[in-house]
Amino acid sequence: MSPEYLAISLLNGISYGLLLFMLSSGLTLIFSMMGVLNFAHASFYMLGAYLGWTLSGHIGFWPALVAAPLLVGLLGALFERFVLRRVHAFGHVAELLVTFGLAYLVLEVVQLLWGRSVVPYALPPSLQGALFDLYGVQFPRSRAFMMLVAVLVMLALWFLFKRTRVGFVIQAALTHPHMVQALGHNVPRVFMLVFGAGCALAGLAGVIGGNTYVTEPGMAASVGSIVFVVVVVGGLGSLAGAFIASLMIGVVQTLAVGVNLSVAQLLGALGVALDAQRVGASALLQLSVAQIAPILPFLLLVLMLAVRPRGLLGTREG
Repeated sequence: MSPEYLAISLLNGISYGLLLFMLSSGLTLIFSMMGVLNFAHASFYMLGAYLGWTLSGHIGFWPALVAAPLLVGLLGALFERFVLRRVHAFGHVAELLVTFGLAYLVLEVVQLLWGRSVVPYALPPSLQGALFDLYGVQFPRSRAFMMLVAVLVMLALWFLFKRTRVGFVIQAALTHPHMVQALGHNVPRVFMLVFGAGCALAGLAGVIGGNTYVTEPGMAASVGSIVFVVVVVGGLGSLAGAFIASLMIGVVQTLAVGVNLSVAQLLGALGVALDAQRVGASALLQLSVAQIAPILPFLLLVLMLAVRPRGLLGTREG
């Protein structure tokens, strides 16, 4: 792997990791506030992509970049107000089941409205082409824009929770809801707005990720499992942990795709000696690192749960 290819792969991994952070930040925000693991979170990501594509055809990409996440956030807030709030009294199992059902409902609605094939969600002219060229290897403008938006989201969340009265009220509602209610704040409304904001972040990731990657009905399933890996590895309820885990998973998975060494050769280069016959894993050891790249996040998840069940920076158990 040449140095220039390594540099571009690293940037691609960071951009993918920051997209994962935009998704996982919304899920982490919802869990840290409400204790709800929203299984339909990736479905709001898919809705953001499809709404972004539809609105872009009528009002242009840049207005759609604002309008689509707001619509997704509104749908999320309505779901919390009229569905999730009603099942909250029945415990976490009921909440998981209703969000699980919502994921399938959104998938069917998307297929009915937009079909089962890939939609032609193209990049706007200003984001097409390469931002720079490194020895013949190009880095797209769209990925640089994705990185910029994700960093702005991270800074906005930090400022909200550390420097604003609204952020203090949200954090207080998590630990002392009755006290916040006594001070005149509507705690259920706070929860509804937080759930809507988390869904809006997923929608924003969909608007940007949908034209950078692909927009089709399977996009929620392909990214949904990775997002849950991110929030568990980073630590349930920790935005900082989600940020670190997102970058870690994005970089590792992207770099692994470009490694043509077999698992046995890689372990040998790292100084690990294995007897393939003894461990009964000769077929696995002959696979290339690129072939096992899709399972690396889940391997990291298993290792994290075995070594540190709370995750990297988690302080709250699920």
